[in-house]
Amino acid sequence: MRFFILLVIVGAAVAQNQYQNQGRQQQQQQYQDDDQQRSQINDRQYSTTTYIPILQWNKEQEHDGTYRTSYETGNNIIAEESGYIRSTGEGEDKVDTLVQSGSYSYTSPEGQLISVTYTADETGFHAIGDHIPTPPPVSEEIQKGLDLIYAGIKKQQEEAAHDQQPPKESQLLSQQRLDRQEDNKKYRF
Repeated sequence: MRFFILLVIVGAAVAQNQYQNQGRQQQQQQYQDDDQQRSQINDRQYSTTTYIPILQWNKEQEHDGTYRTSYETGNNIIAEESGYIRSTGEGEDKVDTLVQSGSYSYTSPEGQLISVTYTADETGFHAIGDHIPTPPPVSEEIQKGLDLIYAGIKKQQEEAAHDQQPPKESQLLSQQRLDRQEDNKKYRF
């Protein structure tokens, strides 16, 4: 009986050892697979990266916020920009706005030279370039209709503003007289 118990214990120990070794082997294989995948990803990432030198870089910065910068790269990207700070608004609505203007150009993958000139201020970013699509002009009939719509909106706004104005002094006095006359009629004996 002792022999049988000893045999069971030894068999369990051997089985557990084999199970642990199998788990370690699977884990090592997973690590090797992960390393191989990482290596392939890194090879793909770095194989398409090309070093592009910066041929020229200039930057001037003043204490009042005015600046001017320009650069040129080895793959023919050329850019320049200048900017300054302008105060807009009045009273409590007064804020400082950064006003920028500049241009950049580069060669597209199709070989076309792309040039953009832009301004940016409190009204937004405005770009101009031959490659930027522009809407067709508005026809005369549509423009007349839009003008009528805008005129109607403006008239409604003026009427609403007029209705919200406090009554003038003469209107108040005449209203007070009417109120007194009504009171006299009610309380006459």
